[in-house]
Amino acid sequence: MPIAVVAAGFGGPENLELVERDVREPGPGEALLAVRAAGVNPIDAKSYSGAFGNDPSRLPMPLGLEAAGVVRAVGPDAGGPAGPIRVGDEVIAFRISGGYADELVVPASALVPKPPQLAWDAASGLMLAGTTAVHALRVARAAPGETLLLHGGSGAVGLAALQLAVAGGTRVIATASPGHHDLLRELGAEPVAYGPGLADRVRALAPEGVVAAVDTVGTDEAVDVSVELVGDLSRVVTIAGFARGAERGIVRIGGGPGADPGTAIRDAARLELASAVAAGRLQVLVAARHPLADAAAAHRAVLGRHRPGKIALIP
Repeated sequence: MPIAVVAAGFGGPENLELVERDVREPGPGEALLAVRAAGVNPIDAKSYSGAFGNDPSRLPMPLGLEAAGVVRAVGPDAGGPAGPIRVGDEVIAFRISGGYADELVVPASALVPKPPQLAWDAASGLMLAGTTAVHALRVARAAPGETLLLHGGSGAVGLAALQLAVAGGTRVIATASPGHHDLLRELGAEPVAYGPGLADRVRALAPEGVVAAVDTVGTDEAVDVSVELVGDLSRVVTIAGFARGAERGIVRIGGGPGADPGTAIRDAARLELASAVAAGRLQVLVAARHPLADAAAAHRAVLGRHRPGKIALIP
C-alpha cells in the first residue's frame, strides 16, 4: 500500500509518522506521480511547529512542497508549463502538498520536465530555493557588471542566487562562515565572513560600492549592513528579516507579513531554473539523503547546522 509521512501533532520532529493510505486515480488536470525523491525545507518543519497555530483540524498534516519522480497515470487535459504531461515523463513537482510520499496525485500544472543530467535527489531540491532566488534577484535588479552583496551564500537559497547572479555577469560578494569560503569561490563568488566589521570588510573588497543586496538569513546585521552600503533601498531585499526589513524600509518577499509573494515570477521561474541546470549554469548540491521513514532525522538536520546543500527524502 502507498505510504506517506505526516505530522500527527504539533511541536517537533517527534510528531512525524509514516502512514499507509490509499491513492486515488488522477482526475481532470491531474497526474499520479511515483516519487523518487522529496525535498526537505525548513518551512516543512515550521508548518507543524505551532508557529502558524494549533488547529487540530489540520492534522494529520501532509508535508512536502517539492518532489521529483515519474508520471504513472494522467487524467484528462493534464498539461504543465512545458506542455502535455504523459505517462513515463520524468518531472519535478512544485508547488505541491504531500510530497513526502512514494505516490501522490498532483496538479499537472505543478509539473515541469526534469533535466536529464539532474539526479533525483538534486531535482527534488531545485525549485523552492531556486524560485526564491530568482524572485530575490529580480527584485534586487541584479545586472551584469554590477556588484551584489549576498547574505548567506552557503544556504540553499544563497547557493542558487549566487550561481544565477554569476552566470548573469554580476559580481557577487557573499557572506558565509570561513569553512564555506572555498565552496563559494569555486562557484564564482568572493566570500566574506559575517560578524562585527562586516561593512568594512565589504568596503575593502568593493571600494567602488555595492549597488544591491539580497538577505537570505534574516539577521539584524544582514539588514542593517545592506542599508548602510546600498544607496537605493528598493534594491535591498530580504526573504527572512521581515520585522527588521519593515523598520529599515527595504523590500520583503516571500510568505512573511507585508511581503510580496511574487507568485507570477516564481511560477515562471520553474522553467528558467530547469533551463539553467540543462545549460550548466546552475547545480544543486545535496547535503544528505534520508529514507522516507527517517523524516524526523531529516527535519532535525534541516533545523540544525549541516553542510551546504539540500536534504532529500528517498522513498
